[in-house]
Amino acid sequence: MPGPLASYTTLRMGGPAERIVAAGSADEIVRAVRAVRAADEPVLILAGGSNVVIGDSGFPGTVVLVRSRGLRVVAEDAGSVTVRVEAGEPWDDLVAATIANGWAGLECLSGIPGSTGATPIQNVGAYGQEVAETITGVEVYDRVEGTRQVIPAADCGFAYRGSIFKYADRWVVLSVDFRLTRSPLSGPVRYAELARALGVEVGDQVPLAEARAAVLRLRAGKGMVLDANDPDTRSVGSFFTNPVLDRATYELFLERAAELGDPPAWPGVDGMVKVSAAWLIDKAGFTRGHPGEGGVSISSKHTLALTNHSGAAHTADLLMLARDIRDTVHARFGVTLHPEPVLINCAL
Repeated sequence: MPGPLASYTTLRMGGPAERIVAAGSADEIVRAVRAVRAADEPVLILAGGSNVVIGDSGFPGTVVLVRSRGLRVVAEDAGSVTVRVEAGEPWDDLVAATIANGWAGLECLSGIPGSTGATPIQNVGAYGQEVAETITGVEVYDRVEGTRQVIPAADCGFAYRGSIFKYADRWVVLSVDFRLTRSPLSGPVRYAELARALGVEVGDQVPLAEARAAVLRLRAGKGMVLDANDPDTRSVGSFFTNPVLDRATYELFLERAAELGDPPAWPGVDGMVKVSAAWLIDKAGFTRGHPGEGGVSISSKHTLALTNHSGAAHTADLLMLARDIRDTVHARFGVTLHPEPVLINCAL
């Protein structure tokens, strides 16, 4: 029986599905996916719905809701623990648990909505940390081979906001192993904004709970912590990734942006340079709160978030605003913005 998918996404957008099945364990996830594959029907794996944009026509197949829960220590020594976490475990619940136990490594990823199983797909990162730094392996179901296996971190193809899992539907994440440090203190604070919020220097360490509290305050100030009373949080967080440019493209960008001062930029490997998508969007004329058609808008708190401000907007309206932003930024600066969320049955 068709069911709406909007209620399963943080955007509160998305049409119906042919069928929705809830899976409460790794075994149930595998059985559900095998059954759909045997019937030769399309399948969509959906957990927290915080990084997905679903088209207004919905999904023409079965949606498997990942609802597995739990975490346990599977290895430990004097300085570290390895924690195995079920794919459906809410991410921020996991982060809170690691801090309560005195395990460092995830504290700067506090407040991010969604499930643990989604984090390796996106190589989730914020405020100077990303999950690739602590993941040791990802247990998956291989839909092609019909087997369960653990993919070591070295084989996950982790990159900036990406992995081998992101654009391939071969693997279904069942659990994730994280190796965390036994420490009452955070890792060295790498992100200048967070250091300022904590009143410390970049490179300093702070108590885990203080790092978490500061990150939660920063995220809430940008509408990046889910709040039913705040329309700015009906979003997928950052809609566009920060572009990573080769040296030649970066030099051309600087020429086009010359009259605007020094754009924020971060040098990377092999001469690559990451630039700020938020800066590009703002300087292209799309400021906070910029309205689109049909009840969508840019967040009033952060130019990177596109929101279902009215609560009743359609995916088509959101994508129209996103296209306008992308095309205007490209025309002005010669830089192409790419969406961070996964687009299902729709396209930018």
